[in-house]
Amino acid sequence: MNLGNKHSYENNVNIFVNRDGLFDDWTGAPMYIGYARVSTHEQSLTLQQDALTHAGCHKIIVDRVSGTMAERPGLATIKVLLREGDTLVVWRLDRLGRSIKDLITWVSWLEHEGIGLKSLQEIIDTTSPSGKLTFHIFAALAEFERQLIQKRTQAGLRAARARGRVGGRPKALAASKRQRAVQLYQEKQLTVKEICEMMGISKPTLYANVRQAHASA
Repeated sequence: MNLGNKHSYENNVNIFVNRDGLFDDWTGAPMYIGYARVSTHEQSLTLQQDALTHAGCHKIIVDRVSGTMAERPGLATIKVLLREGDTLVVWRLDRLGRSIKDLITWVSWLEHEGIGLKSLQEIIDTTSPSGKLTFHIFAALAEFERQLIQKRTQAGLRAARARGRVGGRPKALAASKRQRAVQLYQEKQLTVKEICEMMGISKPTLYANVRQAHASA
């Protein structure tokens, strides 16, 4: 199946339409709609695009934004295009959501709308009972990990208070700790206050590290 047309949509979104899928909007037949994301305009889409085309996607929506950006116009386009009975196809789950929380939110919305989700790398297809079960097992494990992180954070805070640690101007973080702070922020599992207390930094310092990571992405 060859990609027939490419349409631009807003600034960082492209819509690729397969020739075989041009008439599906008229027939009302269920469609496979693909979603791909790349971080920069220089990054190649070939791997994701070829895999989605091979999977039978009639349209492929592409976002060219960093994984740290909350705004993804292509996902808004996806919600407009998808209809009951359709299937959203992604090359890998991390293309769709920045965190497990994002993925669970998306799957809940898709289920409510009667739309399936298929991930090619993880071999997950929520249109089948086994695929839906697999996804929810992953979600349960992720929730368990989130609770462990919270417990470790709380234990660390109690230990710090027991040592008499008080506030003050924090020292500059090592590169590894800066990366960890940004990672915790992006995972959205802990509050900003918990991350700052855990890493021993202020909120402005955390936000500055996030902006720096986004600028270098």
